[in-house]
Amino acid sequence: MAAVFGPSANLAMKLVLIVGALGLLLLYFGPWIFTRIDYSTGVQWAYPQPVPFSHRHHVGGDGIDCRYCHTTVEVAASAGFPPTHVCMTCHSQIWSNARMLEPVRLSLAEGKPLHWRRLNRLPDYVFFDHSIHVAKGVGCTTCHGDVNEMPLVWRGATLSMSWCIDCHRNPAPALRPKNEVFNPNWHRTAKTPSGQALMAEYKIDPARLFDCSVCHR
Repeated sequence: MAAVFGPSANLAMKLVLIVGALGLLLLYFGPWIFTRIDYSTGVQWAYPQPVPFSHRHHVGGDGIDCRYCHTTVEVAASAGFPPTHVCMTCHSQIWSNARMLEPVRLSLAEGKPLHWRRLNRLPDYVFFDHSIHVAKGVGCTTCHGDVNEMPLVWRGATLSMSWCIDCHRNPAPALRPKNEVFNPNWHRTAKTPSGQALMAEYKIDPARLFDCSVCHR
C-alpha cells in the first residue's frame, strides 16, 4: 500500500512550524521593535524642509549663537522658530539671489511664515520647559545632538520617557557651567567643575525630579 505522505512531508511540516513560530514572534515583538528603530524615532533621519537650512554652516562655520534664531529658549517652554525677517537680516545682503532661498524671499514678500517640519515633538501629555533646563546648565547638544555638525538637522535623541528618566535619575553628566550652555564645542575637562559640584551649585535634587507632575501636568 502506497504511503499517503512522502519522505519530504516531515521536512515541509517542520518548515511550516518554524515559519509559523517566527511569524507569531514577529507579530508579538514587531510593534515593540519598530517603535525603537531610528526610522521610527527619527534619530539621525533628516526630513525634507521648505529650505535646506544647514546648522553645520550657520552654527559650526559662522558661529551663530543658538539664541539668535531661538530667541525664547531662556525664558519660555518653547525655544521658538525664527521669523522670516530674522533670516533676511543676513540674506538681504548675503546670497540674496540664491535659488534655494526663494521660499524665504517669497515668505517675506507675502507675509506668510515658512512651514518647517518639527522634529522634536513630544506628546500633548508631556510638559517640557526649555528655560528651566537652560537655567540649570543643560547644554543644547545634550538633547539635540551635535547640531553644529548637521548639514540638515535631525533628531539627536529618542526623547523617550526612559531616556528622560535616565537623565533625571542622574543629571550630573548632563550639566555644564551656565556660560557654556550654548557652546556646541564644550567638553568636560579636568579644569571644569564636576557634574556633582554643579548639581550642588544649581541646587538640583534628583529625588524631586521623579515627581510625575514635573513632566505630566
